Amino acid sequence: MEHFLITLGRGPVWDPERSRRSQNGWDEHAAFMDDLVRRGVVLLGGPLGDDVDAGLALVVVRASDAAAAADALVADPWHDSVLVTERVDRWTLWLGAPGASSTR
Repeated sequence: MEHFLITLGRGPVWDPERSRRSQNGWDEHAAFMDDLVRRGVVLLGGPLGDDVDAGLALVVVRASDAAAAADALVADPWHDSVLVTERVDRWTLWLGAPGASSTR
């Protein structure tokens, strides 16, 4: 399995007047993402920058390839609505905490 960084941006139904956690479908999105964490698909995730209600979010996904990484988020209730996938980048992990996989 490889690691991928998925960059997510605001989608067409993002309401700029509402915080991230008050967007429509937050509870369903959070439950979906929590399930991916439980299954070991998502390793880390969250908003980028000082303002959690603005800008991009980043998710670290473990998958066999970039297509599988992107596919992992397709069933997210926010997919292509509240959030859109901006980028999927393979991440070669060289450093990490004890027990983390490495390709060195």
